Amino acid sequence: MSIEAIVARYGVAAIALGAGLEGETAVVTGGILSHQGLIGWPAAFLAAAIGSFLADQVFFTIGRRARDGRWVAKLRKRRVYTRVTKLMERYPVGFIFAFRFLYGLRTISPVALGTSHVSTRLFVAVNAASALCWAAIFTGIGYLFGEAFHELAARYRPTLPHILMAAGMVMVAATIGWGVRALWLRYRESSEQA
Repeated sequence: MSIEAIVARYGVAAIALGAGLEGETAVVTGGILSHQGLIGWPAAFLAAAIGSFLADQVFFTIGRRARDGRWVAKLRKRRVYTRVTKLMERYPVGFIFAFRFLYGLRTISPVALGTSHVSTRLFVAVNAASALCWAAIFTGIGYLFGEAFHELAARYRPTLPHILMAAGMVMVAATIGWGVRALWLRYRESSEQA
């Protein structure tokens, strides 16, 4: 089975799953794939919107039904939860619409909204509209830059040393990121206990 056949067969599902779990990168990739003719743009757009919408609905439901659970309680202790709560109390509809566009708030926001007084009906309606706009924007970006990506990929044919060097750089960056995160978490825990 060729790569094109695999993408044609599983690409839409991968975009939906990626939109729900990862976000913009998967959706922009869906736009690039649609530009290449491997997936239709409407299918990539709808997969992105549905995946994003469903993931946010799941997180909202977790917040609503498991608000006293350990995972939600752990999220509530984070400093960002307080900022999210203040924003959603001040601008409930605007915040529901905008949180998916704000870096670092994508997972915690629907959980926080689920623990709040925001009605399920309001969340579903605004979340659906936001998911459609978000999917259109990022699938469109991928589609618009699809030609540039195609030209770049055609010019650059990586060799094994290039691939190994890139993998090494990713591993070094991940190790540094992990170390910085561990230090930051240790610092945060010590400052919260003080």
